[in-house]
Amino acid sequence: MSQTLVKLSQWEALLLEGLRALGWPHEELLRRVAERDLPKDESIYELDYQVLADFAAAEPETFRSAVESGYSIKYNTVRGIHSWISIAFGKKPELILEEGNEAVVSDLTPSEKERLAEILSIGWKVTEDAAGVYRIQPANRAV
Repeated sequence: MSQTLVKLSQWEALLLEGLRALGWPHEELLRRVAERDLPKDESIYELDYQVLADFAAAEPETFRSAVESGYSIKYNTVRGIHSWISIAFGKKPELILEEGNEAVVSDLTPSEKERLAEILSIGWKVTEDAAGVYRIQPANRAV
């Protein structure tokens, strides 16, 4: 990508992806957030979209750029990556919390893998095994 992507917090990214999952075009998403015409999230995540509306009001250019051009996340956690894949792609990734071997494992399409790699903060890597399953883990870890 030729432009530098704006940075969102992990929570802002999860909120944005929760709204994107509703299938709204960019302009409708931007309008609804600006007008605070937002649904109540009934998922296990209990996303409070008003927090995203507060962010969008405080940082309108950053928010618009994130919606229209994409973003990267300032700092990821393994649980946050797990949640992001679930919300953004509707998948059920595996969360590995074994100390020293933390990772998220998920089947992803090539385009999903590229999108995930784009949003990850520095310090994470995505590797693919022989079966086409992706492992997302800290970059300083061996596979």
